[in-house]
Amino acid sequence: MTLHIETPLIESSPLSVITGRSVWLKLDALQPPGSFKIRGIGNACETYLARGACRFVSSSGGNAGLAVAYAGRRLGVPVTVVVPETTTERAKELLQLEKAEVIVNGASWQEANAFAQSLIGTSDAFLHPFDDPLLWQGHATLIDEVFRFGLKPDAVVLSVGGGGLMSGVVEGLHRNGWSDVPVFAVETTGAASFHAAVKAGHTVELEQITSIATSLGAKRVCEKAFQWSRQHPIHSVVVSDQSALTACERFLDDHRILVEPACGASLAVAYENAPELENFSNILVVVCGGATSTIDQIRDLNGH
Repeated sequence: MTLHIETPLIESSPLSVITGRSVWLKLDALQPPGSFKIRGIGNACETYLARGACRFVSSSGGNAGLAVAYAGRRLGVPVTVVVPETTTERAKELLQLEKAEVIVNGASWQEANAFAQSLIGTSDAFLHPFDDPLLWQGHATLIDEVFRFGLKPDAVVLSVGGGGLMSGVVEGLHRNGWSDVPVFAVETTGAASFHAAVKAGHTVELEQITSIATSLGAKRVCEKAFQWSRQHPIHSVVVSDQSALTACERFLDDHRILVEPACGASLAVAYENAPELENFSNILVVVCGGATSTIDQIRDLNGH
């Protein structure tokens, strides 16, 4: 049994028409907890349970925390999630719906994370949102599914926050013999820690996150993601918050699926037919999802 499901892979007629090429969507927004995170977090939770963990502790008010809460409920393991004060009521409700204990502590994720780590007892497992080889191994199953489907894309477009998804996708490309397939790593202005690392030649910490795409809000991308940029063709792309929000609205109209701005960033590259896509005819976009967004919130942010 795995805790994630195999998600649909569909060709998007609207995006294929807009771009004049085949755009394929890996619909991980349809995972039970609402995002791709359950692939890696499910793998980590099952591994930690097998090693004797009696409680899972996480520090995310977003998709990672929801994935841990879902995994804990399915596996019968209690879950504690520490969230910062900025976490929305909706996110807290969704965590409680999955029977997690929710503790609010700290002004930022960094502070919530430090507090979560102070709670770890000997029989507890800490689930990092993006920086754990068990996560990357689980996220790589996304590419395994594309491989089994029989579609080899010319390029993969995905969003980067802490770099967990990208590390997993590149691992998946390599383990399926697709190490030649380039990846477009998309971030929003104000949350572009991978872009900053590529420019600096090493990981750097952003002073602050100013993007509304808070799920991309890791001040520093994980080392593994940066290492992959040295070993695999990865191109950094930065889009505006406005582009990400508009893409969310258009995607809802086109595919009847609501995603958060962090996911809208990748979709924006296709909706705006970005020049980066020019030389590719078969593009895979990872629709990573996002459970805590509402359409009202997206419209408000987009100034409607």
